[in-house]
Amino acid sequence: MKAKYISYKDTHSFSKLVLDYVNDVDFLKPFYSFRPDIEGLKKAVNERNFTGNRTALVEVLRQQYHDIKIHKAVSHHIDLLLNENTFTVTTGHQLNLFTGPLYFIYKIVTTINLALELKIAYPEKNFVPVYWMATEDHDFEEINHVNVDEKNISWIQQTNGATGRLSTKTVEAAVRSYKAYLGISKNGKKLAKLVEKAYLENENLADATRMLVNSLFEQYGLVIINADEPKLKKEFISIIKSDIVAQNSARLTEKTSAILEEKGYKSQVNGRDINFFYLKDNLRERIIKEGELYMVNHTDLAFTENHLLTEIENHPERFSPNVIMRPLYQEVILPNIAYIGGGAEVSYWMQLKANFDFYKIDFPVLLLRNSALVIDKRSFDNLNSLGFHFEDIFLSTNELQNQWIKHNSNANLSLTDEISAIKAAFDKIKLNTFKIDKTLEFSANSAEKRTEKLLINLEKKLIRAEKRKHQVSLTQIDNMKKRLFPSGTLQERVLNIAPMYINYGDDFISSLIENFEPLGGDFTLILP
Repeated sequence: MKAKYISYKDTHSFSKLVLDYVNDVDFLKPFYSFRPDIEGLKKAVNERNFTGNRTALVEVLRQQYHDIKIHKAVSHHIDLLLNENTFTVTTGHQLNLFTGPLYFIYKIVTTINLALELKIAYPEKNFVPVYWMATEDHDFEEINHVNVDEKNISWIQQTNGATGRLSTKTVEAAVRSYKAYLGISKNGKKLAKLVEKAYLENENLADATRMLVNSLFEQYGLVIINADEPKLKKEFISIIKSDIVAQNSARLTEKTSAILEEKGYKSQVNGRDINFFYLKDNLRERIIKEGELYMVNHTDLAFTENHLLTEIENHPERFSPNVIMRPLYQEVILPNIAYIGGGAEVSYWMQLKANFDFYKIDFPVLLLRNSALVIDKRSFDNLNSLGFHFEDIFLSTNELQNQWIKHNSNANLSLTDEISAIKAAFDKIKLNTFKIDKTLEFSANSAEKRTEKLLINLEKKLIRAEKRKHQVSLTQIDNMKKRLFPSGTLQERVLNIAPMYINYGDDFISSLIENFEPLGGDFTLILP
């Protein structure tokens, strides 16, 4: 598999903030610490002041890998985390069923490749790629389904607690459906075996996800962490106390968001007065303050301030950060240099910079994950035979068809010159009209607009008539767009790894490792 790179702008799929960040727009500089390039990363390495507990981190990781036959690359990376000259490169993601959309795979590959590039730039230091499992999220409906070639496979389960703690006892039906799709090919059977072992031999979703992701990436030394651990939460106690009582993050995030919104950038997350949940057993509910009491929403649990502070001190694991505070928790317990995220993540991290500054926690380099479109052989041949450039495939189906018609029709379907001529004629008419009676100017303008509209509609009719003569090629375009953009959106946001693994096996991931350029700043097309 080969790769071609095009600009993010040419995909018409990324927000203004992301494009401005990639293009180094000055206005955004106060909202991050270092540029996402090798110089910015070197500065981040030199200035990183990690004061977390490396011993506790390694102890937790070893315990979490206790039931997995650990690859030597992973074991080596865990051991290296004890050393002061070892840093991490991290990505985070929800525990999507069977890894969820392809972009989850792309985030991890970008993370692995950046760690490798940093090792080359800093051979005397070590860089460990880390996947942070969002085990404390409780929105099960976001992660309980997976799309494989327009077939939706769902895991039906009722839950209100942290998804990482969710029992896998009811997942067998979803596993059977996934295996049925994977079929009997060598690659399909291999992935089916990995999924079956991960989900049916582990008691909760966190352990199942760890086993599956580990089986896909262990040779690259990816370290997977579940931060829903008392030893790790203990490192966060002082910030939990301060933020719940003083509500610092709420004030700081609101102020930053207002500045960004005033400039036209959309906020990705909205903070609350208290940005922590109370987490216990099958419960994860917001903490809210009513009068002098701290209440756990939808329950009878209530704390005075002193009682709450004692609860945090004795049971920090019961306090779960939301999207506003989770990044801060990550940087407290990991010796992190860079965070790899999608466009929305890069945007919301920028809303949090003031919060990091307030708590004197180093803000990592924000790096946009590699995005990709895998072009199958059939679509690749269609593109060539139809005469399109690679950038053209991001146009809508209608725009592609119109473009093809205009380039391949013997008739002149464009009335652009005629419309220009009409405008020039009306300019003379309006000049004469103005000389005769100024009040007739409005009538002349209306006549011009009606005439221009008639010609535009006539051009559309000409194109439609010509389309009927070229239905075979236009159907090819329609089918190609549906293959490459399922549900009308970027392939990576919908499609699961399953069809790619069936077609390419382990070569799919190794090709991504080979072709993704984390510091390249471009969108990747994977070609056959």
